[in-house]
Amino acid sequence: MAHDMAQLLDIMRRLRSEHGCPWDRQQTLDSLRPYLIEECYEVLDAMDSGDAGRHAEELGDLLLQIVFQAQIRAEEGTFDFDDVVDKLYEKLVRRHPHVFGSERAADAEEVLGRWEQIKAREGRGRDSVLDGVPPHLPALMRAHQVQSRASRVGFDWTQAQDVLAKVEEELAEVRAALREGRSDRVRDEIGDLLFAVVNLSRFQKLHAEELLRHSVDKFARRFRAVEVRLKAASKSLADCTLDEMDAVWAQVKREEAAGEPSRSDGSAADVVVNNDRAF
Repeated sequence: MAHDMAQLLDIMRRLRSEHGCPWDRQQTLDSLRPYLIEECYEVLDAMDSGDAGRHAEELGDLLLQIVFQAQIRAEEGTFDFDDVVDKLYEKLVRRHPHVFGSERAADAEEVLGRWEQIKAREGRGRDSVLDGVPPHLPALMRAHQVQSRASRVGFDWTQAQDVLAKVEEELAEVRAALREGRSDRVRDEIGDLLFAVVNLSRFQKLHAEELLRHSVDKFARRFRAVEVRLKAASKSLADCTLDEMDAVWAQVKREEAAGEPSRSDGSAADVVVNNDRAF
């Protein structure tokens, strides 16, 4: 049975009513903040899983947060869900004159440039092209957005080699700071290096946040495989030297590179033997 938006809004009103759910009635805009962030990440996780059913469910949970906040605002008398839809509708039409008007756009880059021009005409009291980038974004995402905003007005590198040279320059400055032993400068220079790496990924039309998340997942997968293989040999990480752990790690990497299926069932045959000793 398909349900429409009106039914969903009615359920939210009932949950927040005098005879509704005590927990839902207790919530405020501030108390809902962590749930909104959590649901956004759960949508991303569902997208990565490739499970369409789970993706649909998590999008519903994210929609709940929007409906929930709109209901609280409606109770305040400031706006309601219809106002949210109206503002979105008007913005989509206004910012796409190449679709809903007489203007034309040759490619996505031209669309982005016009988007910024339209936003500037809309006002909102912004004094900088960087205004509007949420300060609560994860740092890598925020760096990407700040750099993208600057790029749209022409403040950007012209070729990838120049960006790579900047990364190498920042790495050299980290090395110099480490030699000096100044913790404050080390902190600043590592931050500059990270910012430069974000620039490199952005210039390649990649997102540093996604790249790092992928690398963290890859590290975690391989590390767990190392743990399983050591456990199969009745060993623990604490029992092994770094060289021994590195040997197992290298085997896991080789098997991944060769496209071999993950062998983490704990069988003793999976355990690397070094100096005639299983570990």
